Amino acid sequence: MPNIKAAEKWSRQSEKRTTRNKDVTSRLKTVFKKAISAGDAATASAAERAFDKAASKGIIHPNKAARKKARLAKAIVRAASAPIKPAKARAAKKPSAKKASKK
Repeated sequence: MPNIKAAEKWSRQSEKRTTRNKDVTSRLKTVFKKAISAGDAATASAAERAFDKAASKGIIHPNKAARKKARLAKAIVRAASAPIKPAKARAAKKPSAKKASKK
């Protein structure tokens, strides 16, 4: 624990900032994953706004926000152009014979 009162306050403030920033970064990851899985423009634009806001507040680096937005746009385009495949019925796996290990 610091001896100086101001240093005590700095440590309290940094703890608050750290928890807030962790919350925002984890939320950004969730928004990014949901936008990719949804594949529509509305969720993608909401995710882009969230990345811009985090970059403007200094939570993430602006280049990271730009990179994530580019990857999101690329994934949305890929999802829109890819044909929807019907779900295949899985065949039952055959039990494999275990090999005896050599010692």
